[in-house]
Amino acid sequence: MKKQLSILIVDDDPDDRTFFIEAAKEVDENIECITANNGQKALELLKNRLSSLPDLIFLDIRMPLLNGKKCLLEIKNNELLKHIPVIIYTTSKVVEESVELKKLGALHFISKPGNADEIYYLVSVIIEEHLLSLQEN
Repeated sequence: MKKQLSILIVDDDPDDRTFFIEAAKEVDENIECITANNGQKALELLKNRLSSLPDLIFLDIRMPLLNGKKCLLEIKNNELLKHIPVIIYTTSKVVEESVELKKLGALHFISKPGNADEIYYLVSVIIEEHLLSLQEN
């Protein structure tokens, strides 16, 4: 039996979380979507989950309490979590920031899309890429 794909969406904007959930469900309605409204809550979920860890994490950079960069560092420095692919997204288009975050372990760095269609496209490409990589392993 094929394992159900699970993604964690970490964003302080409820509308953006909804867009990401809808986009994931467009790819496969069986994808489990877990959400957190800041990095601190995401780490609590990741460290305290009784069930399995997510297959992918979509992580916004600019959030209150614990921003995306600090959250990424915590994930990549944790033996149980560091294998999870993290996709960083932000309104920033600063190249230096994307290079730094890739060095810190982010799989992708994407500029936050301006509309729902762009979000659907990006999420579907990343999920399909992940599913292909699982088939190859």
